[in-house]
Amino acid sequence: MIFLLVLLPATGLTIAGYFVLYLSSRTDGTLRTFGRYLGFWAFTLAGLLILAALFAAAHYGHHGMGHGSYCPWHGAREEGWEARPGEGPQGPAPSAPPATPGAESETPTPPTRQ
Repeated sequence: MIFLLVLLPATGLTIAGYFVLYLSSRTDGTLRTFGRYLGFWAFTLAGLLILAALFAAAHYGHHGMGHGSYCPWHGAREEGWEARPGEGPQGPAPSAPPATPGAESETPTPPTRQ
């Protein structure tokens, strides 16, 4: 659908490019050169619009590197992540640091002044 919508501005740019090229062929000097560049620029923009529409139509509905993968601009996909803890966009839960034996029973002594 996006490809069909982009045909209108691309057609308008193509017609404007031909019109500018026609008018520039009837003038002399720097205006002729400017008109030629402006006409080719209109053709270039029309071609880029067509290429962008083809790219958008080819990638419509793809939100990442596969179905169910995390995509930062579409948010986290929450379906199914609850069934698999430790996986998904949040990653594994951080583990607690290992406790040293006897470290809890020792009370720190304050430094003494001499």
